[in-house]
Amino acid sequence: MGKLFGTDGIRGEANRYPMNAEIAFKVGQTVAYLFKKNSHRAHVVIGKDTRISGYMLESSLEAGHYLHGRRSLSGWCVATPGIAFITQSMRA
Repeated sequence: MGKLFGTDGIRGEANRYPMNAEIAFKVGQTVAYLFKKNSHRAHVVIGKDTRISGYMLESSLEAGHYLHGRRSLSGWCVATPGIAFITQSMRA
């Protein structure tokens, strides 16, 4: 498996493509679909920083995930290493 945490990923200005609620929703759907397709029972951990846009993106990501009947753990303002620790300790 490749790099799990770091600066890779979707980047951009908040509320402008590709860093908007629609893309976050679709990412949530895709992750849930892929986990369901592969019969994974994995939990998804969603972390954010203190920027206000984090709440919008978190909610959209979570909504897309829930659409496929999957659950996620979210609501934490935590630095990336903290999310890595939580993910590993919860076997998410």
